[in-house]
Amino acid sequence: MNKSQSSSDEAAVLHMVCGKIASGKSTLTKRLARTENAMIISEDSWLANLYPGEIRTLDDYVRCSGRIRRALSDHVQALLSAGMSVILDFPFNTINSRAWGRELFNGAGVGHRLHYLDVSDEICKTRLRARNASGEHPFETTDAQFDQITQHFVPPSTTEGFQIVLHVPAQ
Repeated sequence: MNKSQSSSDEAAVLHMVCGKIASGKSTLTKRLARTENAMIISEDSWLANLYPGEIRTLDDYVRCSGRIRRALSDHVQALLSAGMSVILDFPFNTINSRAWGRELFNGAGVGHRLHYLDVSDEICKTRLRARNASGEHPFETTDAQFDQITQHFVPPSTTEGFQIVLHVPAQ
């Protein structure tokens, strides 16, 4: 079956994740990669490898993340246009970041899913402290940094027009 004959079940999809720090975005993207036959592109991995030791403030993160997004945009669209589903393990936590995702899937003419992890600050901070203690994550985030960054978090709204998939932790 050639690409023009492929069924909608085989069409490429851009998967995006939205959730606070330590809400489980990377864990979810790994699970999606297994179930959706898709490749993951991880912002944390790119940041850690391209800017080791350089991200100390929110401004540093915004600057470096913006560079990575600009550098990857054409590549992600090419992968999607070629029929490969992509999971962006980037935080689509603001209206502006979601606009970037929209540009990607619209530009490639593919479907999308915005996976929203609706997790309380308390649970996220507990997970964050455990993650910091493990030393396995490339970045450590303090409670104060969590609070500062979370001030910018905007939950997705159905009025934005995304296909939202809600993920709520088991109680």
